[in-house]
Amino acid sequence: MSKPTSAELTTLSIAEAGSLMTRGEITSTALTEAFLARIEAVDHKIASYITVTAERARIAARQADMELSRGLNRGPLHGIPIALKDIYETEGVLTTGHSALRADYVPAVDAETVRRLKAGGAVILGKLATHEFANGAMTPDQPFPSARNPWNTEHQPGGSSSGSGAAVAAALCMGAMGSDTGGSIRNPAGFCGTAGIKPTYGLVSRCGIYPLSFSFDTAGPLAWTVEDNALMLEVLAGYDPNDQASAKTAKVDYGAATHRSIKGMRIALARTWYESGLTADMAKGMDEAVRVLRDQGAIVEEVVFPDIWDYHICGRVVITVEAHAIHRQEVIETPEKFGYTTRRRFQLGAFLTAEQYLSALRFRRKLQVDTRAAMRGYDLVLAPNQWGSPEKFEEPQAIFHFFGKASLSMPFNVTGQPAMTVCCGFGSDGFPLAFQLAGRPFDEASVFAAGAAYERATPWRLRRPTL
Repeated sequence: MSKPTSAELTTLSIAEAGSLMTRGEITSTALTEAFLARIEAVDHKIASYITVTAERARIAARQADMELSRGLNRGPLHGIPIALKDIYETEGVLTTGHSALRADYVPAVDAETVRRLKAGGAVILGKLATHEFANGAMTPDQPFPSARNPWNTEHQPGGSSSGSGAAVAAALCMGAMGSDTGGSIRNPAGFCGTAGIKPTYGLVSRCGIYPLSFSFDTAGPLAWTVEDNALMLEVLAGYDPNDQASAKTAKVDYGAATHRSIKGMRIALARTWYESGLTADMAKGMDEAVRVLRDQGAIVEEVVFPDIWDYHICGRVVITVEAHAIHRQEVIETPEKFGYTTRRRFQLGAFLTAEQYLSALRFRRKLQVDTRAAMRGYDLVLAPNQWGSPEKFEEPQAIFHFFGKASLSMPFNVTGQPAMTVCCGFGSDGFPLAFQLAGRPFDEASVFAAGAAYERATPWRLRRPTL
């Protein structure tokens, strides 16, 4: 085959690039240089990176090439250029949390996930923009520019893994690490048209990742395809004794799961969550997704789940109290160092009582039990990922996340189930549409199988934003 151009290299999938490197047809160095050149050329338009670690990436790429040439293959991410949401502590590299409070912070050790990625041979290109401390809103008074949506830079990319969604969509890295407390992997995945998975709570270590909410925080990847997410999760998943929520689970070949047939798979459609409120484009996208999954042999049936507002309010109360507990001292002592929106959201937690917090925790348990009962006899849940198109860049409301529309992603943070965002077309305004597939706890394999089957049957992975 002819040598791929730089543009062709940056739009390969992780699976394709890994196969080409294993066969010696491309090098990690060429791949890495193509991404570094593209970051240099276009990232000023979307500000997805806070820090680019070019020299470190070049050294890691040369090491990967040397190892691969000698027959040492560390796995599906060996030589693959990826990037990290800037709440992942990275040895010797500025880790800001997109906040003035950490503007000069350089950790001495890697987060456990970063250690695993490096051990798997991944090439880390740099650190990506986020909402301040992963809190879910951008304001102009923060020390770094806000990441922008590569499909239309006047609009938000979703958050809080904003840079992760934008960078993957704009072909500025092959995969990115995000975190999901109330939808922060799935929101940017949906609005930027990538795939992204919130794994089961406890499957991926959070050690060395800035916390937002102890009982909801989940770490996971975003990538261009479902299969690429599966390959990243293979490297990331596994027990970590330093994370109190970490679960001991058997190793799963997630990559193989993406090639499984979904004939006979039973999927519960949560239509009551979105009967009114979706844009016409999103409603059409959902109906079409149901048709495609049925064409692949899946059985899709409407099932009634608890009210979407119950999950939303329960999640918001727990997250707000826990975020306040984490940031309380700095909010009291140096409130001016936070962005306005972050400060107001963290302060809200001071006005909720212990009784209200405990009531929300008990209510969460009820929602988990009721969701499990509704799923009885089904493998997956299907729901929209978003109500419609992303918002424009305007001053966000500090407490809109309480009183606006209920979050479509929050149910699976409350239950802790794995949930994957899959692009299902484009609206009349050119923005991506997306749905979620959620599985039983620790059954990411079924989620990947259905998501990959949908992607194979549709043309959406061929369309990229132009910058």
